[in-house]
Amino acid sequence: MSDLLIRRVDASDRPLMERLWLVFRHDMSEFHGRLPRPDGTYRTEWLENVLTGHPEWAGYLISLGDAPIGFCFMRALQQPVHVLNAFFMVRSVRRHGYGLQAVQQVLARHPGPCDVAFQDNNEKAVRFWQRVATEISGDAWTQEARPIANKPDAKPDQWISFKV
Repeated sequence: MSDLLIRRVDASDRPLMERLWLVFRHDMSEFHGRLPRPDGTYRTEWLENVLTGHPEWAGYLISLGDAPIGFCFMRALQQPVHVLNAFFMVRSVRRHGYGLQAVQQVLARHPGPCDVAFQDNNEKAVRFWQRVATEISGDAWTQEARPIANKPDAKPDQWISFKV
């Protein structure tokens, strides 16, 4: 795993990040039930926050050698509790330890309390985030269902909270 590289995303990464974002949103549509827009894209507010340098957001590109294999977005960077807002790894590298290593490296850059949200119908995400929380903070983490803001009829997200 020594070829795993994590670096901060900047505006010059826009074309690459737009492609990875589309694959991520497509993967997530299985759990959210959201269809693409008429032009084939999905909402991009989070991506725009990362690419435009919003002070509350940071995006990280995850590569294996020269190959981009995923990304991680952090938000609420100026708040008491940071939020790992989006995480994606291409399917061919999942379950090889790269995701855990990438999350650990990103979170090391943002120490302190952290929250991660995911959908409980995404069983692989449930297991992954519980493992991440345990690897980072032992038994000192919690998981709870929280309602989605401005979506009273939506099923609540699951949130794991821990300290880095």
